[in-house]
Amino acid sequence: MTSHFNVPVEVETFYIAAQSDPSSDRYVFAYTITIRNLSEESVQLLRRYWLISDANGKQTEVEGDGVVGEQPNLAPGSSYRYTSGAVLETPVGTMQGHYEMATSQHERFKTDIPLFRLSMPNILN
Repeated sequence: MTSHFNVPVEVETFYIAAQSDPSSDRYVFAYTITIRNLSEESVQLLRRYWLISDANGKQTEVEGDGVVGEQPNLAPGSSYRYTSGAVLETPVGTMQGHYEMATSQHERFKTDIPLFRLSMPNILN
């Protein structure tokens, strides 16, 4: 799979206190992903792969078709944004991974999702 396509991924994270229960080791996070197609041809997001790690060293792999039930097509210059979530057993963790994409000519490539941190507010002060 080649990666000469310019499809950067940006991430914003949020701690969801209302759904979390620290006394039960349940920490709920949401993340908003923005995928931008800066390439000169249309691309489609086919699959996702995540590696989720918590502060105890527990790692969970998640993979599957699309994101939030969709396999979006991104025209040149367009972007796609979605919000999803993760539940950890610790107040701090990380996520990273990649999306498997395809061009309109069915050329497949991967776009990396950079490592990002999930953390309860003020936990790292």
